[in-house]
Amino acid sequence: MAGRFCTITPPAIRASLVALLALAPLSGCHRKPADGVALVGAAVFDGVSPYLKRDMVIVVRKDTIAAIGTRSQVQIPKGLPVVKLDGKYVIPGLIDGHAHVQPWTLDRFVAEGVTTVRDVHGQLDTIMHLREQAQLNTYLSPRIYAAGAMIDGVPATYGDAFAVTGAVEARKAVDKLAVTGVDFVKVYTGLDEPLLRAVLDEARTFGLKVTAHLGTVDALTAGEMGVSAIEHMSGVPEAAKADPKLDAAFKAGFFPGWTAFERAWAGLDSASLARVAERLVAEKVTLIPTLVLHDTFSRLDDPALAADSALRAVPDSEIVRWNVPGMVRRAGWTQEDFSAFRAARANQDLFVRLYRAAGGRVVAGTDAANQMLIPGTSLHRELALLVAAGFLPSDALYAATRDAARLLGADSIGVLAVGRKADLVVLGADPVLDIGNLRTVERVMLRGHLLASDSLRKQY
Repeated sequence: MAGRFCTITPPAIRASLVALLALAPLSGCHRKPADGVALVGAAVFDGVSPYLKRDMVIVVRKDTIAAIGTRSQVQIPKGLPVVKLDGKYVIPGLIDGHAHVQPWTLDRFVAEGVTTVRDVHGQLDTIMHLREQAQLNTYLSPRIYAAGAMIDGVPATYGDAFAVTGAVEARKAVDKLAVTGVDFVKVYTGLDEPLLRAVLDEARTFGLKVTAHLGTVDALTAGEMGVSAIEHMSGVPEAAKADPKLDAAFKAGFFPGWTAFERAWAGLDSASLARVAERLVAEKVTLIPTLVLHDTFSRLDDPALAADSALRAVPDSEIVRWNVPGMVRRAGWTQEDFSAFRAARANQDLFVRLYRAAGGRVVAGTDAANQMLIPGTSLHRELALLVAAGFLPSDALYAATRDAARLLGADSIGVLAVGRKADLVVLGADPVLDIGNLRTVERVMLRGHLLASDSLRKQY
C-alpha cells in the first residue's frame, strides 16, 4: 500500500541515501563470478512441475543454470566444485510481488530466500539508484523491478508521488517515468476514471503495463480499461456491491477509504465475488492480494503481534519510524474496526480461492517493509495464508516464483531450467509437503553466488 502510513520526509530520504552508501558489498559480487558449482542430491521443486524431483544435480556456470537433471542424466564437469545437498530441498528464488525496498531491507530479503522484488512505489531517484546498483552487483540485493514513484490524484497520499489533476499532467507523469526507465507504472487511490484512462493510454505508447491500488474506480471498470494487475484486491467490494458510501469514503481521504474498503468485505456474498473473479480473469488481470497485509492490520490491536521474534530483523530506528500506535490514532481505528477487519478475512480468502479456481493468475506480495511487514519472512507468511485460503503448497510456490516472474515479464527467473538465472533457495525441509517449511532457509544462491543464510542474519 505504498506510503499511506510511512510518509518519507526529505530528511528521511537523505538518511536512506547515507545508508545506501554504507551498504556492505556482496562478497565476490563486485568481482567476476566464480566459474561454477554443482549442487548434488537435493529434491527440487523447479517451478514447472507441481511435484518434487528427487536426487537432482544442478550445474551452475557463472550466474546461469547450465544443466539440471537426475544424477544419471547430468554429467558433472571435471574439476567443478561440488556441494552435496542430500536431504535438502531446492526451490527457485522467491519473488515478492509487492514490496517497498529501502537500503536496510535488502540483505533481509536475501537471507530469507527472496532474490527478486517488485517495488511498487518509492522516492523516484532513490529507488532507481537502488535498482541500478543491484543490477551492477554493487552490494547484496535482490533483483529489483521498479515502478518508481506512483501516480495519484490531488492531494496525493504520499508526498513523493506524482500528484495529477488532469489528463495532461497524468500523461506527463507517465512520460517522466518512462524516460527514467521504470519497469511498469503504479496508480493510486486518488485517480478517477478520466485520469486512469489517460495514464493507461500514455503507458501503452511506451509499452508499459499499469498496476493499480484502486480507490474511486472499481475493479471491473479498471480491468475493462486495461489495468494489468490489481494490488490488495482493491476495487473488488465496489465491483461486487455498488455502494456510494465507499466512493465517498475514498474521496474523504486514504484512511477513511481503506477503513470502508476493509469493512465492506464482510457484507459480500459468494455469488457476487464469483462474478467479479470470473470477469477479471476474462480480462487477464493479475491479482496481488497481499493477504499478509490484511491479516496483519486486522491484528494491530493484539499485543502478541509486537512480540513476534521476526521483528529482531528490523532496526530499532525503523520500529520508531513505523510508529504503529501513531498510525492507528491517525486512522482513527477502534476495537470495533479491528473486529470488522478480522470479520472481512474469510471473504478475502474466498475471493482469492475463487480467482484461482477461475483460472486467474495470483501473485504473492507483502507490502514489506511497511508497518509490521518484515522483509522476507512476510513472504513466507503470505504463502502460508494462500495455503490456508485453499491453495495447494505447490500453487502457493508458483505465486512467488513462476507466476510472479510472468507478471514481471521476466523469463530468466522464476523457474529452474537450463539457461535461466541461478537464483535458488536451499531448504532444510519439504515445502511441497508443508508450506511452513519455507522457514528452513539454509542457503541462497543469488546470481550464481551461494550464500549461507545464517551468516547473512548475523550481520543484522
